[in-house]
Amino acid sequence: MALLERFYPDEYLDSAYAIDYEGLYEQGYRGIIFDIDNTLVPHGAPADRRSVELFERLGQIGFESLLLSNNKEPRVKMFNDEVHSRYIYKAGKPAVKNYVRAMELMGTVPETTMFVGDQLFTDVWGAKKAGIRTWLVKPIHPKEEIQIVLKRRLEWIVLFFYKRAKNGD
Repeated sequence: MALLERFYPDEYLDSAYAIDYEGLYEQGYRGIIFDIDNTLVPHGAPADRRSVELFERLGQIGFESLLLSNNKEPRVKMFNDEVHSRYIYKAGKPAVKNYVRAMELMGTVPETTMFVGDQLFTDVWGAKKAGIRTWLVKPIHPKEEIQIVLKRRLEWIVLFFYKRAKNGD
């Protein structure tokens, strides 16, 4: 199963809102790259109170943040207008180029950067290729575009083996 391990997240949680950001800051992390859709809000939704409060909290802790999205700029800008982060749109995930650019914009390096997203084959794989620690979170909303639905079926297979490996089976 070594082939599948390249897609395994470093951490797997129910929600981006359940991460111990204070503890991670104490461990030396300084920058967080986020996916938006189905990671922070449902697909296509504007920033909500919870996401705005999260970015305020991250700023108070001392984190730099950046939104890394394969979406076009109007979608990303609409979300960012409320959370006031940096962003890169049409990022081409899982290509490494914009993960590296994100770290340059935040002034971080792979060892001090973390990535939070909901998809293995774009978010997690790209971050892992860039040497960034990854948090996979469960999708916020079940309604997704067909190409994502098809990828989710493959993700189930990878996550099956990931969970088995984590449990030592």
